[in-house]
Amino acid sequence: MSITATMVKELRERTGAGMMECKKALQETAGDMELAIENLRKTGLAKADKKASRVAAEGVIAMAESADGKQAVMLEVNSETDFVAKGDDFKDLAAKAADNILQTGAKDITELGASEIDGKTVEETRQELIAKLGENITLRRFSKIAGGDVIGSYLHGGKIGVLVALTGGDATLAKDIAMHIAASKPQAIDESGVAPEVLEKEKEIFSAQAKESGKPDDIIEKMIGGKLKKFIAEITLLGQPFVKDPDKMVARLLSEKGAEVVEFARLEVGEGIEKKSENFADEVMAQIK
Repeated sequence: MSITATMVKELRERTGAGMMECKKALQETAGDMELAIENLRKTGLAKADKKASRVAAEGVIAMAESADGKQAVMLEVNSETDFVAKGDDFKDLAAKAADNILQTGAKDITELGASEIDGKTVEETRQELIAKLGENITLRRFSKIAGGDVIGSYLHGGKIGVLVALTGGDATLAKDIAMHIAASKPQAIDESGVAPEVLEKEKEIFSAQAKESGKPDDIIEKMIGGKLKKFIAEITLLGQPFVKDPDKMVARLLSEKGAEVVEFARLEVGEGIEKKSENFADEVMAQIK
């Protein structure tokens, strides 16, 4: 059977595969469009498996909010290079997957992968995009917030995302607090949210430093207490100076507005992933190859 340009174009539009791959698939199936699609999907899966071990530390944070404003979610989707992360197909997958979390109530990445986008599962769509773009792509993690009177969000360059829920206050305050969290990276709202092992580790360090001073034990205890108090203030939201007005603490700002922070979440692309060292020229060559 003769394979026409129209057939190749249709297959390419339906699968996102390259022109030569589509032509070859149609030739191998004697023009059977559905079988060609099935074979290309299988090939895409094989390519996805081969790329699964490659480091994906670039990407985007995508956000979605419910119509009533009572729930919000943010999702980290990773790629190997920032070049791919800026592409429309990649950003479209991230946006639709984030929306799916709200729509389906997915509790983890596995459940998200099983949900559907345009008649295909998110996982199938991810694998097909890997085959099309030639890079490993992962749906890494997501955070969901539901509660309080108002939910604020802030997205910085698509790379840092923050969600925060307040009781009291308003949308402007919620966004200001979200911006502060993006910049100052608090680990918890207050001391009660700091893991005991974190405090214990810092106390050990401060103790060792204080003993080197040769001061009396009672003075050493006061030194340790002071340093620990300062450390807690630095890593907790309420103890930090507000980024837009450093003379005012976040706790005071919230008090003046009659508001409290119920919970917050902060995601940063690639956080905790060991990135490979690669410059832009290398990225371009990787795309060409």
